[in-house]
Amino acid sequence: MQTEPVVKAHQVMTPNPICCVPTDTAQHVAAILRDRRVGAVPVIQDHETRKLIGVVTDRDLCCAVVACNLEGKGILVRQVLTKNPVRCHIDDDVDVCIALIERYHVQRLPVVDEAGRCVGIISLSDLALKAHPQSVSKALVEVSKERSRRSSAA
Repeated sequence: MQTEPVVKAHQVMTPNPICCVPTDTAQHVAAILRDRRVGAVPVIQDHETRKLIGVVTDRDLCCAVVACNLEGKGILVRQVLTKNPVRCHIDDDVDVCIALIERYHVQRLPVVDEAGRCVGIISLSDLALKAHPQSVSKALVEVSKERSRRSSAA
């Protein structure tokens, strides 16, 4: 019986994602989300070290800026970011990444190297295209359950 090769995070991630820093404006990040057609932007300490410190999602901006009727150009990323996001490591097995997505109900997972530098990001779409279909399907169901719980509580 032949076993399938182990798939690693670096094989499914989108490498070198565009990142922002805490002093960027919410308006700048919103433009990145729109122009790049992505749902999240990793937040790094600075562009030299690329040390991951947070993430800003389209939902973060909507809830923190739009819903409060604030102007995006007056709000800094540090005011809306999710600090210490769930992340995986570049050499993690993809099953570890999927387990993190399921456990924490996130749709995107920043990928860091041994120094904590943001080197990639894994989305459910990346997994759907490059990982085992049954595992991805289960992860999608788990993330959707959390979304369903949130909307029914409203």
